[in-house]
Amino acid sequence: MPSHRPPALLLMNDDTYTTAFRRGAHATMSARLRLLAPGAVTDLDQVADLLDRVEVLVTGWGVPRLDADSLARMPRLRALFHAAGTIRTFLAPSALESGLTVSAAAHANAGPVAEFAFAQIVLALKRVGRLTARFRAQRRPRDLSGMPTLGAHGVTVGVVGASHIGRRLIERLHTLDAEVLLADPYVTAAEAAALGAEPVTLDALCARSDVVTLHAPLTPATIGLVGAPQLARMRDGAILVNTSRGAVVDHAALAPHLISGRLDAWLDVTDPEPLPADSPLWDLPNVVLTPHLAGALGNEVSRLGDQAVAELVRFLDGEPLRHQVHAADLARIA
Repeated sequence: MPSHRPPALLLMNDDTYTTAFRRGAHATMSARLRLLAPGAVTDLDQVADLLDRVEVLVTGWGVPRLDADSLARMPRLRALFHAAGTIRTFLAPSALESGLTVSAAAHANAGPVAEFAFAQIVLALKRVGRLTARFRAQRRPRDLSGMPTLGAHGVTVGVVGASHIGRRLIERLHTLDAEVLLADPYVTAAEAAALGAEPVTLDALCARSDVVTLHAPLTPATIGLVGAPQLARMRDGAILVNTSRGAVVDHAALAPHLISGRLDAWLDVTDPEPLPADSPLWDLPNVVLTPHLAGALGNEVSRLGDQAVAELVRFLDGEPLRHQVHAADLARIA
């Protein structure tokens, strides 16, 4: 057993503690850390007398808000390993600026989201929403009449955001022999070429794509990123796929294009989420609404815990982290 086992707390809800961390992950944490409290903790006040001893936090869904005051109660804290995608929802930006080592499992969560987005794109191009509604109504052999572009081979797909998810999705899109366009202000032409994508502006992407798929983080700069001008540029029959955040799209501007049937949409996230019960989008055959399913669920969640524990071991062994989050990243990550 290592000679130094840093004092640590597991800040997460019980469900995360049991689903994200498999037996091997629990064993590794027990061997490498001196856990100050048994099991998961969601309320810092319940362990107030332990906080000044904490050097490492392992966090997950259900973690309490760690603002500047909370962090000040942990003066010896050196590192935080988050077994989920985003740290924005709970961690004060000042933590990164103060030199706290932070790692998040966004890379592990990107796999399920990219898989889900790819599946949605293929199904959307098969017009599954429209054709399933027609099949259910007619109850006779398929009727393909009047369908927009049908099929997933050789299409143009516009990817908005070269995030972990966007990059993994681009890899999968090449199996369709698709032309891939990329809109991301942080990616150079050379980087886009290495990914196998053509860098374009967002407006050009919307005008040229059969499918526009969104993978940008929600930041002040991306609220309403896809608004009336961009939606108007999308070609008739084009498809909007959103597995990022609902507010990236101006839903008031989107609704008329969907109600008219000019565009299709596959929306795993909306604004608000869920949509109001009287929203017309619930009943449109060209709109598929899913209840925020893209991220890790069920047996996929253990990927997040495995990555967090692997990063913890690297840190304790003095090795470079593979998924460290830096203060400079906050403006462009989820």
